[in-house]
Amino acid sequence: MILHEKISAQLPAWRERIKTLAKEHGEVVVDKVTVSQVIGGMRDIKSLLTDVSFVDPAHGILFRGMSIPELLKALPKARGGKMPMVGGLYYLLMIGEVPTREQAQAVEEEWAKRAHVPDYVFKMIKSMPKETHPMTLFSQAVLALQNQSVFAAKYHSMKKDEYWEAALEDSLDLTAKLPILAAYIYRLKYFGESGKPKYNPRQDYGMNFSRMMKVSDKKGYAELARLYFILHSDHESGNVSAHAMHLVGSALSDPYLSFSAALNGLAGPLHGLANQECLGWLIDVKNKFGGVPTREQLYQFSWDTLNSGRVIPGYGHAVLRVPDPRFTAQMEFAKKRFPDDELVRLADMVFDVVPQVLREQGKAKNPAPNVDAISGTLQHYYGVREFDFYTVLFGVGRALGVTANYVWSRALGMPIERPKSLTTKMLEEIVANAAQPA
Repeated sequence: MILHEKISAQLPAWRERIKTLAKEHGEVVVDKVTVSQVIGGMRDIKSLLTDVSFVDPAHGILFRGMSIPELLKALPKARGGKMPMVGGLYYLLMIGEVPTREQAQAVEEEWAKRAHVPDYVFKMIKSMPKETHPMTLFSQAVLALQNQSVFAAKYHSMKKDEYWEAALEDSLDLTAKLPILAAYIYRLKYFGESGKPKYNPRQDYGMNFSRMMKVSDKKGYAELARLYFILHSDHESGNVSAHAMHLVGSALSDPYLSFSAALNGLAGPLHGLANQECLGWLIDVKNKFGGVPTREQLYQFSWDTLNSGRVIPGYGHAVLRVPDPRFTAQMEFAKKRFPDDELVRLADMVFDVVPQVLREQGKAKNPAPNVDAISGTLQHYYGVREFDFYTVLFGVGRALGVTANYVWSRALGMPIERPKSLTTKMLEEIVANAAQPA
């Protein structure tokens, strides 16, 4: 094919140009940013505004200024549980204040009123080929709901300072339906069940999801669901899923269109695949040694992994310089409830051994674990062992943060996002000019 031939002929020289720019001239300044930032995925460029969450290198994710331990302690707890109600977290993300029990419950009641999924959405999901990826089904289901968008229906009749009200209506409607969609996709795809899940208004968000999933006879999955959705709700606006929703929403696409874009970004292997890769690595270790290895065996296996050119998934983070508090919260959850589980014991040993190995290797800026190093292990314990579904779980939680950001972006009249691009030749000319004497 002529296009393939032409591109193949150009690639070696073009790749060398990019490599030279990045390695030899990465620190050259290009209008207040560097060459390495221009060609390196805009890494560390401070150019987005959000008050919903912030990733502090020394403290981890802060939700409205609160650390995860503070958050889990302060938010109103679900009835009969020790984990907070997800509705309380959503109130905090939207309002910036810790809710009372009554205020958190009011959000839960809003979700219960709005938790109706039209029949045509279930039919659409059911009509797809059995091999369709669950994230594809999830994103399609969100798009199928778009004809119910209040924002889209009222766009031409609203004033700009009213956009946020329609955005809030859509955000509540959308987040209310996501547990139903996720549970339906799970039961249909992996068990062939086509019964429509029903939301119980007497139960909270986490308990409803746990019941609709029907995954385990072990107690505690509702508690895990609450914790999981809270921890995965937001992570600043620079990660792919959050940024995708911000970008698409900046064009005034409604929350359904914008969140579908966020899900499509989350489905990318470099974003949402990490938790299943971490669990897969732990299972490989367990299978190799027929159980939990000794510390010395794990130490050597970790070095063997690195020396073979592979990475140890779940360790290292682009921003954090400490163990991810989301990892810590989930590890504490597991140790309190099922400390004897072999994968939990192994994950705890990995936490002890792998950072040491990575420090000795000297390549990782941050050898501490991130959230993905343990999250899949907890789902596995409760019976959710279909790895490709994990990103759907991630998506349900992520909706909470990105819709809160969407509402505030419309409330503040944030403009359409439109950065400027440069050609490779332009960068080379800037580098050449920078090398000349003043």
